[in-house]
Amino acid sequence: MTEVTLNRVVKRYGKHEAVHGVDLKIHDGEFLVLVGPSGCGKSTTLRMIAGLEDISDGEISIGNRIVNELPPRERNISMVFQNYALYPHMTVCENLGFTLRIAKQPEAEIEKAVKKAAGILGLDGLLERKPSELSGGERQRVAMGRAIVRRPDVFLFDEPLSNLDAKLRTQMRVEIKKLHHRVGNTIIYVTHDQVEAMTLADRIVLMRDGHIVQVGTPMELFNNPVNTFSATFIGSPPMNLIDGVVTDVGTIILRNSLTVPIPAVARKQVVSGQQVQFGFRADNLMPIGHAVEEPGELANLELPVSLTEPLGTETLLFAELAGQEVQAKMLNPRPVQPGETIAFHLVLNKCHVFDAGNGKALRD
Repeated sequence: MTEVTLNRVVKRYGKHEAVHGVDLKIHDGEFLVLVGPSGCGKSTTLRMIAGLEDISDGEISIGNRIVNELPPRERNISMVFQNYALYPHMTVCENLGFTLRIAKQPEAEIEKAVKKAAGILGLDGLLERKPSELSGGERQRVAMGRAIVRRPDVFLFDEPLSNLDAKLRTQMRVEIKKLHHRVGNTIIYVTHDQVEAMTLADRIVLMRDGHIVQVGTPMELFNNPVNTFSATFIGSPPMNLIDGVVTDVGTIILRNSLTVPIPAVARKQVVSGQQVQFGFRADNLMPIGHAVEEPGELANLELPVSLTEPLGTETLLFAELAGQEVQAKMLNPRPVQPGETIAFHLVLNKCHVFDAGNGKALRD
């Protein structure tokens, strides 16, 4: 069993505190993704787990060992970096077996481990090539293979796909997910890309300014964001948010214009006169006749559309609601002219209410 536990972990650089008392338990065999904007502390947290950054306070355990004072080589972890970190003068085969040779493993064992890693990642035909003869995706697979041969307890990935183009990123996400299914090790993965987080993670840890904002499965963060930051960071496009005021008759007046019912989940959490933000996703504002049939309470709206983004099986619509631009989705799309007014369904039981002051979700 290889759980990784962070107990009140702090990282300071002089007087600046970059990571503020993080508590986190990563389960054995879990694929956990640390996600957040640049500078949120996710890579620093990963590097502290790896032993590449000293811990200013708190404890990190890998398995049953507290590893605060252990150097990286004694933590039985393997790390895959953004820039591949391959030796340019070595072949793929030599790169894969390098760490085992440094550890003075028998050649027969090295050959067996290299062959196994190459088979898992489809590198069999590339073993005699050098990194300069490989594509970006192939280099990243070699970096992953080098991590596999060490048979670590935990894999650490630090933004491994950020140097790849969009098509290769998609392909490599599939490769990394397959790798996890095959080897079953605990994986801790850092990215700033919420699409990577949503598609790869068993659980997501959303970070901001050195703090953990929310932890949960991808769909928990998508469906139940704890605040406006989580609501707008997770999900593409981000959640629509419109300022409003709660009335004493169970409604919200949006920007002194449109009135909508308070979603049932928030009715006990709001008071008359409260300043709020009303939130909903593009998937929950769809043109009538081009929408997913949703049970529950619907609001019918007629909104002018200013811009469209065709995406094949769906089109993203930019419309005006209560004087603010919002995004909606059209399934089985038809051509839409700029300025055209369209009838929409808004699925009220999928809407959210946030406190305008602190951004926290208001729900039972």
